Amino acid sequence: MAASERVLDDRGSPPPVGLVRALGAWDGALITIGAVVGTGIFLTTSDMARVLPHPGLIVLVWLVGGLLTLAGALTYAELGVLFPRAGGIYDFLKEAYGPLWGFLYGWASFFVIMSGGIAALAVGFGEYLGSFFPLLSTGHVLLSAPIGPWRWTLSGGQVAGAGAILILTIVNQFGVKEGAWVQNGLTLLKLGGIAVFLVAALTWPSPLPVASGAVPPHALTGFGVAMIAALWTYDGWYGLTFSAGEMKDPGRNLPLGIILGTAGVVSLYVLVNVVFVRTLSVAEMASHPRIAEAVAAALLGPMGARLLSAVVVVSALGCVSATILYSSRIYQPMAADGVFFRSLAVIHPRYRTPVRSLWAQSLWAIVLTVSGTYDQLFTYVVFAALLFHVATGAAVFVLRHTRPDAPRPYRVWGYPVVPVLFILASLLLVGNTLLERPRESVLGLVLVALGAPAYLYWRRRSA
Repeated sequence: MAASERVLDDRGSPPPVGLVRALGAWDGALITIGAVVGTGIFLTTSDMARVLPHPGLIVLVWLVGGLLTLAGALTYAELGVLFPRAGGIYDFLKEAYGPLWGFLYGWASFFVIMSGGIAALAVGFGEYLGSFFPLLSTGHVLLSAPIGPWRWTLSGGQVAGAGAILILTIVNQFGVKEGAWVQNGLTLLKLGGIAVFLVAALTWPSPLPVASGAVPPHALTGFGVAMIAALWTYDGWYGLTFSAGEMKDPGRNLPLGIILGTAGVVSLYVLVNVVFVRTLSVAEMASHPRIAEAVAAALLGPMGARLLSAVVVVSALGCVSATILYSSRIYQPMAADGVFFRSLAVIHPRYRTPVRSLWAQSLWAIVLTVSGTYDQLFTYVVFAALLFHVATGAAVFVLRHTRPDAPRPYRVWGYPVVPVLFILASLLLVGNTLLERPRESVLGLVLVALGAPAYLYWRRRSA
């Protein structure tokens, strides 16, 4: 709706420009798939094979991890239709526990969780692009300079990653539909490439006999470790909830988009791993960090591996695009609530996108990309990010108690078992992170806690 078409309010001036509801269920499903399928599925199984040396159990890990992820999608869908506006987890935590808790999530997301994730994905894109253009690889150092006791280096992969963030931000600023078109195109392209790989691999005679053998005695421990790796690779499934304010008929399309998208990812990941275990032995899987390329080379020769690398490049770029699109929707409602930089609350009158929020996030992500600190910072907040997921899952129970009469066009299927399973899966990740990285976990909590005085400052300014 153009500015001239907007109805005047009772003071004779047009109401504030808001986001436009332009996304359907199809867009939602593709955004969900695009937000999850990056580079992890092409790498993670190699790590699993080192701790779980049984092909059948490896496939089972991906299936069980996928079902737990689907439990999360079913859970978050209820929260998304309860609050069908921009913000996602920020909004859910604010409504369930109070504004401070939503702010702390948004604070951590802006400075590390989302911006650091974008930086890591962008550098991953540069790493794979470097296999085609060595000048743009992370191994090609363009600049190195001492900064105090540290040495800063800039690689071609970092430059490629920063360029990808810049281009995709420009695309996304011109409208959510335009951003979705690019995102959908990249997702369909990578799905097409993966589908060709799967069809070729599943119709090719298996080089290995049907997987069999005794389950190793340490399988239970290895299964738990592998499950954690699988759950991390499924991360990003919740992204659509941040764009609930741009969904057409969110009571119907948001649950459809997030559930169908997550179910599609689970099916894809299980099939990919069936191909892996049909093609390579567990020992071979463990010895190839880029397992998907090794499988493509074994089945289709060097050209197959090259084509698979091209699919990974597109996959990584699509994941960057999806993350930029949905995560930029966190900070605009924070600013509108008076607890973040006020200028970020502005919605562009023509494009109907949170342009300033979008650019603030992307510019900070570019800084992290070229500084090389995103990996360290992200490690620090992993523990806190997982705690936010536990709290968000529990918010379904809290809000059913505190707001029993609120309209819920969709209610989580299998309540209360399904949300409990999701919470338990998140707690599994929390416990593992605390055991494996206790120092980083504590530092991450401190980093998040630093948001408390910032929250008080912004609240005082907006009073």
